[in-house]
Amino acid sequence: MNNNKIIIFDTTLRDGEQSPGASMNTAEKLQIALQLERLGVDVMEAGFAAASPGDFDAVNQIAKQASNIRVCSLSRAVERDIKAAGEALAPAKYKRIHTFIATSPIHMEYKLKMQPQEVIKRAVEAVKYAKTFCDDVEFSCEDAGRTDINFMKEICDAVIEAGAGTINLPDTVGYRLPTELSKMVSEMVEFINNRAIVSVHNHNDLGLATANSLACILAGARQVECTINGIGERAGNAALEEIVMAIKTRQDIFAPLYTDIIAKEIYPSSRLIASITGIEPQPNKAIVGKNAFAHESGIHQDGVLKHKETYEIISAQSIGLEQNSLVLGKHSGRHAFKDKLVSLGFDLDVDALNTAFDKFKQLADKKKEIFDDDIRALVAEEITKIPQVYEIVELLQSSGGSLASASISIKHDDQITSDSALGNGTADAIFKVIDRISNINGVLKDYKVTAVSQGKDALAKVDVKVEFEGHNAVMGHGLDIDTMKASAKAYIGALNSYLRIKDL
Repeated sequence: MNNNKIIIFDTTLRDGEQSPGASMNTAEKLQIALQLERLGVDVMEAGFAAASPGDFDAVNQIAKQASNIRVCSLSRAVERDIKAAGEALAPAKYKRIHTFIATSPIHMEYKLKMQPQEVIKRAVEAVKYAKTFCDDVEFSCEDAGRTDINFMKEICDAVIEAGAGTINLPDTVGYRLPTELSKMVSEMVEFINNRAIVSVHNHNDLGLATANSLACILAGARQVECTINGIGERAGNAALEEIVMAIKTRQDIFAPLYTDIIAKEIYPSSRLIASITGIEPQPNKAIVGKNAFAHESGIHQDGVLKHKETYEIISAQSIGLEQNSLVLGKHSGRHAFKDKLVSLGFDLDVDALNTAFDKFKQLADKKKEIFDDDIRALVAEEITKIPQVYEIVELLQSSGGSLASASISIKHDDQITSDSALGNGTADAIFKVIDRISNINGVLKDYKVTAVSQGKDALAKVDVKVEFEGHNAVMGHGLDIDTMKASAKAYIGALNSYLRIKDL
């Protein structure tokens, strides 16, 4: 075991997907998985195979296509979950089952309603069963941050004896401070004594996930679990890009520790995740936020122009950021377009490439300048598409006075239906007429419009969250130079997503 390498365990596709509204379909997850492989991630938690047929399919498809990355599926310490994980991972070249059970007093008493010795017995049985599917098994003490250290040692000792090769100690609720976690990890590293790799998984509820992870690494943890852009449930997870660049930048502290992450793939990975999930990093987000390399202060600008290191501790180019360079035009060919997609982190089959190229040509006829972010948005729209139960054929809109109107023609079961509606604004009218034609009523929970790049003719990207028929809200994404057409596409996209989930 190389004791200087920090194993990067990416859980964007599992924990990251638990961000409100961040659910992804299998095609989207495959694109992210391929980019994580390019990024140099060591272990990719592809999903929770037992959670749903869709999750099982995504883990299974990733397992079939991944070649140089270890594919992992999460499972509770129950036989049904572990079996689903094992079956989904079966085609993978390198695979891992990650099983867990809660170990803190509050979780054992109120959630599990189990005695400590029962928890240990369940954990050992889970690890032994997981070992029948693959050699690489990880065990997590859920809520380790609030677990009694002596009990943690007891259960970890037992699961290592049962065959667990990695012991993960999550700060599940983001409660602990760096000094506290450093002490806990240091004691556990000494206790485990190289019998297994010690891993950490820190949540960001107090804004300390990255600091906690780095403190744990210095205390002896050799695997860190994290997500691109720090996405995840509640306040999110430790951000991969922050951890990796901290280790790389501060070698005076971390040497000889290192990761195998390819830094130039960080920004393309960040943009891919944002495009697919619709969750943009905040502007002042470290490393990948749009202001991360912006200097407005005159003193800062003067210093950077004279010597970048006066105010920049890392370069934009080192993470693959090319300042939204102007890329292709209406006369660009298919080969140049394909090369650009590869450089942006996309890997499309022939049909998807042809469709994306046709959309690019259509956009080039309407938009004078096309930027990297335009290309990202176009391709993300294509790969996020699900079966089109309902499809917009034509949209007419008008506004004036206190009411707006929208007339839409929608294709469904090879038949085209047209209708009109009035609304309190054009978007409201559009959503109402879609409800009327589909006979499925939706409640808009969130609506966001973003300019994809720059200029008056910038593409509008619309993200909506809609609750249909009282079920959980689903996301929809739309892209168009016309904001209202993008809004209609987003709402129809959410409707189609709902119908697909309903049919699973």
